[in-house]
This record gives sequence, structure tokens and C-alpha cells, in this order.
Amino acid sequence: VAAEQKKSLNEDPEWGSCSLGVFICLICSGIHRNIPDIGKVKSLRLSCWEDSEVEFMAENGNEAAKIKYEARVPAYYYKPTHKDCQVLKEQWIKAKYERMEFTQDRKSLVYDEGSRDGMLMKRGRDNGQFLSRRFVLSEREGTLKYFTKSDAKEPKAVIKVDTINASFQPEKIGNPNGLQITYLKDYSTRNIFLYHESSKEIVDWFNSIRAVQLHYLKVAFPGASEFELTPKLTRNFLKEGYMEKTGPRQTEGFKKRWFTLDHRRLMYFKDPLDAFAKGEVFLGHRDLGYSAHAGLPSGTHSNGAWRHGITIVTPERSFLFTCESEAEQQDWLKHFNDVTSAQMSPQEYSGEEANGVACVRLHHHITDSRRARD
Repeated sequence: VAAEQKKSLNEDPEWGSCSLGVFICLICSGIHRNIPDIGKVKSLRLSCWEDSEVEFMAENGNEAAKIKYEARVPAYYYKPTHKDCQVLKEQWIKAKYERMEFTQDRKSLVYDEGSRDGMLMKRGRDNGQFLSRRFVLSEREGTLKYFTKSDAKEPKAVIKVDTINASFQPEKIGNPNGLQITYLKDYSTRNIFLYHESSKEIVDWFNSIRAVQLHYLKVAFPGASEFELTPKLTRNFLKEGYMEKTGPRQTEGFKKRWFTLDHRRLMYFKDPLDAFAKGEVFLGHRDLGYSAHAGLPSGTHSNGAWRHGITIVTPERSFLFTCESEAEQQDWLKHFNDVTSAQMSPQEYSGEEANGVACVRLHHHITDSRRARD
């Protein structure tokens, strides 16, 4: 469901664009209103409509607009839903209706160029300050590099695009254009936090990364269709939030940690903006011995108010967590059980995924520890 087509899964749009002849939700009506030439919007219930405007809406409508303005949307381009952040919705609407990037007679897109070079604000790993850094994306090399100085010859980091996940995190980063890049470094998860003052620029980077990833996947899996490969591009985290956890002996005190569930990887951090995960838990299929249930083993002593326990069982050991509320407990459990019920892909059984899992399993047997510095 496109962002401007539905307010939610259960409600019809309550606004209309008199300029385009489409029905839109309240949030998207504000975005439309700020776009010159196409910004005339009215409430379906509260506004007075001219007969000519009603006829225009009847002659057009969302399906006709989709045929015209979404004729050639690339498979890699991220179409936001009502759940996504403002910057993604804004740039999707502007790309469609203002820049008309996806019409039948569109010209080449910036995301298709195979490379991108520019400055982004990056959060320092140790001091937390955002500083301008040069980033270079290369389809030919299959990498994203960043440099501490614009004229530096050697990159600070070389990131393989097939290990990248990118997710907009405006609240966590504290900037409406905040983008989190997550990737594997020596089998450990590494986070970098970015933003750009221009919402178009940061979304262009996001979709350029997805374009390069799709190119890489087409080469790696020549028999697969774009429909099959697109879900393997960047994805939103399934859930994030605080829980408390204890150590492998299950006698240590529970410590508050920030958790991120990224598909089958449950990562935990001391702080939401930490560069490295303190540890990871791999969640395989339930037929392989993975499960999650409410409660803690008898005799387990949790802290204070965080009494709503969760036990995750893996073939190697059990992991114990507590949540602040029953609602949070049930929401985490729903996501854990959804993951362990989903069939695993061949890539999750073998290849690089298996190497990563082997490393994660090794980390299961150690307590919280600092990851190696880059």
C-alpha cells in the first residue's frame, strides 16, 4: 500500500489532491500541500468542492495516477508504507509527482549510475560528535567506502554491499534525515550513524545503495528474478527496544541492554548508538531446536520492576530476558516466534550466513565483552 494511498490498513483516505485527482491520507496531504504546482488539497469531509473538482477526481483517481506516475519504478526503489518515517514518504511523493522520475518517458535516474561520491555527516564512534566524511559507493567494486578527509587516499573502512543493511532511524539518531548503516566486520555487527541536511540527498544515497545491492545479487544469483531478489535488499528492523538480560551462567545480575531484531539476528547493545553489538543471538527454525516462550526458569532472580520474562532456547544454550511490561513481553515473543516459524533460506544454512552463525554461536559462550576496534 503506497504511503499516500492509505492512512492505515483499516481507514480510507480523508483528503484529496485537486491537482492530481488522487485520494490521500492526512500525513501525505501535508507533504502534497508543500509542493508547488500540485499542492492544492482538500478535506473530503470539511472542504467545499467545486463541481469541476469533483469531476476531475472522478475522471482520474489513484489507479489512473499509479499507471501514469509509477509506470517505471525500479525494483530496488523503496516504496514507503504508512509505517515509514516522514523523509521516505516525502521523497517518494516528490519523486513521483514533482520530479516525475517514474513516468513512461522518464530519463535516466541518479540511482542507476552505478556510483556515488559525496559528503555525509557521520557520528564518531567514541565521542558521539557528527563530522563530515566522504563516502564513495561503487557498483563495479561492490563496496561502500568512507574517508576521514575528502582528499584522503586510503579509506577508513571498506564495506561490502552484500553485508549492508540500511534503515532510517530519525528518533534514535536525533535527526529527521538520520540513516543507520549496519554491516558485518570480522563477523561482528558494526553500526554507523549518518545524516545529511538535504532529505533528497540522504534518500538518494539509500536508494543508490539498494540499486548496487540488486546489481550484486543479479550477478550472484543469475537465475533469480527481481521479485525474488528485492526482499534481500535493505530492510527495516523487526523490533528494537530495551530488555534486561543475564549472562551464560544465568546467575549474574540482569543488565539493561538495547536490543535490535534484524531478521534472524537478535543483537544487543549497551547504548542504542553503540558502534558494535556486545553480542548476538541467532534465531533458526523451530525444527532445529530454536524456540521462545514466556517466563524464566524456576529459581531465577530478576531485578525490580522488570519481571516479565522471556526464555529463548537454542541448540547451544538458553538466553534469559526480562521486559518492563507484559505488552512488551508479548510483542517481543510474537516477533521471536514469527522468526522461528519462518522457513530458512539456503543462504542461511550455508555460505557466508553459516560462517556468521558459527561466529555468533561462539559468542554465545562468552559474557558481554568489548568488540575489537576498527
